[in-house]
Amino acid sequence: MDYKQSLNSSLKSAWIIIKLVIPIYIFAEVLYYYNILSYISFLVEPLTSFLDLPKEAALSILSGIFLNLYAAIAFAAPLDLTPKEWTILAVFLGICHSLIVETAVMKKIGLPNGYSILLRLISGVIVAFLVTFLPNELFNGIVSNVIVEKKEYINLSDVLISSFVDSIKLTIEIIILISLIILFMDYIKSRPFIKKFEKNLSRNFSIFVGVILGITYGAGILIKEAKSSSLTKRDIFFIGTFLMICHAIIEDTLLFVIFNANLYVIVIFRIIAAIIFSLILLKLYDRRVI
Repeated sequence: MDYKQSLNSSLKSAWIIIKLVIPIYIFAEVLYYYNILSYISFLVEPLTSFLDLPKEAALSILSGIFLNLYAAIAFAAPLDLTPKEWTILAVFLGICHSLIVETAVMKKIGLPNGYSILLRLISGVIVAFLVTFLPNELFNGIVSNVIVEKKEYINLSDVLISSFVDSIKLTIEIIILISLIILFMDYIKSRPFIKKFEKNLSRNFSIFVGVILGITYGAGILIKEAKSSSLTKRDIFFIGTFLMICHAIIEDTLLFVIFNANLYVIVIFRIIAAIIFSLILLKLYDRRVI
């Protein structure tokens, strides 16, 4: 394992997180302070209402869909979300985030843009909606490792100073988590059995790689297989469909767990949803319906 390369990856990720989380967190606090969100939240209010989320979560959802999870968390962190609300948000954005980038990646293995976007939006809404039916007692007793208090600000200067300090604390928490995950993932990637199967992937192993390492890495090695024709179009369709619903299950989940989200609910719902959607859509694919 190349620890130097892992350190470089961690530093690059840390810089990306710093550039995203700190300014977005402060920006979000300013928006909340001036109540500006009440004028733009209508864009996503039907969705937030449907998922039992506060309308202020609109920017978190939009930034997660079009940017990434770091931006989404930065917008959601100042909100006083309950453990259940964090879990619902985690399930939805775990499935439906970074659509522009990850849709382009899936396009390279042969899945149409329209299919990728619709699958993730529809499955994300359905699965997150199902979580809303879980009893509140299931989320009781969860203690957050990150304490973000709802504060009463005196003036704009107070907002900027307080939010800057809070954003630094949040950034440090995320950087530590991501650095540990990168080390773990690089360790997995360096294992001989991973290197061996990179050249001869089975369908099941391809899914395992994507679920653990994410779409970017999982699809990256799948692109080679798609070009070499070692996997059939049917296999690629099934793998791609599964991974769009359930990928990077460790990193994506832990980012929300530090904010009260229920780890077991997130993982179980995403895995079961990926299996069900993939099998149903594979049946339709075999019948040439899609």
